[in-house]
This record gives sequence, structure tokens and C-alpha cells, in this order.
Amino acid sequence: MRKQLLLKKHEDKRIRSGHLWVFSNEVKEVRGDPQAGDILELRDHAGKFLGKGFYHPKSLIALRLLTQDDEDIDFQFFERRIHLALQMRKKFYPSSGTFRLVHGESDFLPGLVVDRYEEYISIQTFSLGMEMRTTLICDVLEPLLHPKGIVERNESPLRELEGMESRKGVLRGTISLVTITESDVKFEIDLLEGQKTGFFLDQRENRLHVRQLAKDRRVLDCFCNDGGFALHAARAGASKVLGIDVSASAVRRARNNAAINELGPHCTFAEGDAFEFLIQAAADGETYDLIILDPPSFTKSRKNIASAKRGYKEINANALRLLSPGGILATASCSHHITRDDFAAVIASSAAEARRKVQLIDWRGAAPDHPVLPAMPETEYLKFALCHVQ
Repeated sequence: MRKQLLLKKHEDKRIRSGHLWVFSNEVKEVRGDPQAGDILELRDHAGKFLGKGFYHPKSLIALRLLTQDDEDIDFQFFERRIHLALQMRKKFYPSSGTFRLVHGESDFLPGLVVDRYEEYISIQTFSLGMEMRTTLICDVLEPLLHPKGIVERNESPLRELEGMESRKGVLRGTISLVTITESDVKFEIDLLEGQKTGFFLDQRENRLHVRQLAKDRRVLDCFCNDGGFALHAARAGASKVLGIDVSASAVRRARNNAAINELGPHCTFAEGDAFEFLIQAAADGETYDLIILDPPSFTKSRKNIASAKRGYKEINANALRLLSPGGILATASCSHHITRDDFAAVIASSAAEARRKVQLIDWRGAAPDHPVLPAMPETEYLKFALCHVQ
């Protein structure tokens, strides 16, 4: 018997519109005794073919759709998909060797993230079906990009949802520190120790945008990580730049990047909790002209949305209290569970609590190598707002 998943009646509309996930409560029947990670045919309640995808019997996402065609999911399939993804990145970053090559569902390869850092590649897999084909994916990437090394950074807690363990390491070749460049700012990346796959590539355009506002301003970069926003502000001629991060290793990397760019005298970094720092800075009467808030996700599930909103409200209200009149707040949320409307409401309530007048002057998302599928709201995870504060 062919391995198939049949949907309940009326549960095919979202899939036909372009969404790539089938949830477990939408399943009518599973045929052929498939195992987790197998490729199944997806069919509607009447048996009409809808596509093929990775199956997992114990996950909330029972099937991740790979294709709407009746095609083999083999080396040639991955080669075509990854080649198309590469062609798209070259349109936006024709002279760069650093970009997100594959952005999961948004590149029609659900559960797979591939980042290129010059001559090195970093991979993450979020579905068992994709993880089982890691060797195949590496076989595609090697002749396409000829990397010196490929690493896996599979440490996300999301992997637990499909019974996968956390791990990281070298998959192919050898790995060393790699230096990447954004505009005229260099960053030394540790692919095995840096955040996520090594660096936050999704904010690259937003860092350049905020940089335009930094000249002669006193700048505070909260959750600074490797110093991305802070170093761009310093390069732009900010009068003072302070980066705060709770991670000692992130602060060390930020200081190293400041030294590489000869910005040490103009940009300082400190280890500390951003929530506590903002409260103490306000108590001490400190003020800044530009504050960047780029925190980690405050929620990984819908059940924690309310507490996440409270966290965003607290940190934004405290930042607003520190801004001088005419100051700029650059604030982000990277949780797909917090929608644009949610985040806009958080900013409004934060302004009311801080008794500040806020004008939204720009609303941005992730860089173009992190595309969004209009049919999948889940792929629009990064919200980035620039606010003028009176």
C-alpha cells in the first residue's frame, strides 16, 4: 500500500492556498504504516492528490509539504530547490558571500535553514524528515558552493517537538573563524559558538538603516550580541555607544569586533541584564538619543503570548523613559507568535505607561534573504519598528 495521509473534509483549503503545514487535528487517515520522517502522499478527504511531504506521527505538524507535484524527493529535487534559492540571493547580494541561502518553508524546503558565511556553511534542521536527509543536503551543497567546511547548529528547543536531540559540530571539511563584512564593518564569526547559525543575518538591512540615524547621538544597544547595531552606530559617528548583553561570550566577541574595526575607543560593551540595566539607568538619570532593543524571542508557543507581551511592554516602556526628546527607539520582536498588530499595540501601551508621545516612522522586517510566504503568516517572524519619541 502506498504511504498516504488523507485530510478531513474541508481541511484542504489552507493547503491549496499555499500553506505548507498539515496539523494533526486535520488528519482523517494515514495509510501504509509510515514511520516518522517518511515521505507521504498528501490527499484530500476524497483521495485527490495534493502533494508530498515529510510525516511525523507524534508532532503537532503531522506533515510538512515539500511539493504539490508527483515527483521524487531525491538528490535532483534538493539540487533544484537549493539552486533556485541561490539564484534569488544573488539578485539581492550579487557581491556578497554571506547570506541565508535556505530559509525553510519560505524556500519550499520546510524545516531546513542554510546560512553561507563566505567559504563556510552552517545548517539547521527543524524536522526529522529533513534531518534524516542531512547527508544528501551536504552532497548537494558541496559541488554547488565548494565550501571549506559545513557545520550543524542543531541546538534549537523546537527540535524537541519532533523528538530530536540538540547537537552541534562539523559535518564536512574543517572550520575556522571567518570574517564577514557589512558595508565597511567587519565581524569575526565563530560558527560553532556564535548565536543561531553563527550570526544574526536577518537584521543586516536594519543595522544599515539605523546607522543612518546614529551620527552625533548617544546610542544604547540592548541585547547587543556580537555588536552589530552598536558597531554600525560607532562607524557612523555616534558620540557615545554602549552595548549590553547578558552573555559573557557575546560581550567578548563584540569587544573583539570593535578592536578589529578600530572602534574600541568609540564603542564600549558591558555584560548585564538589559531589563535591570534600563531600570538602573533611569534611576541614575541617564539619557540616550537612540536606543536599540533586539531581544531574543520571548515566546516559542501560543500559550505564552500574554507573558511575552508583558515582557515586551516592560522593556519598551523602560527604554522610552531613557530617551531624550526627539530620540529614536528601534525595537524588534523575533517571535512569529507576536503579530504586527500585537507588536504595534505593545509599542502604544509602552508609550502610554512611560508617558511619552511616540510616532511610528518606519516598519520593517527581515532582510530579503529571509523571504515571507504570504500564505504562511508563521514565516513573518521579525518585526522591526523605528519610532520618533517626544
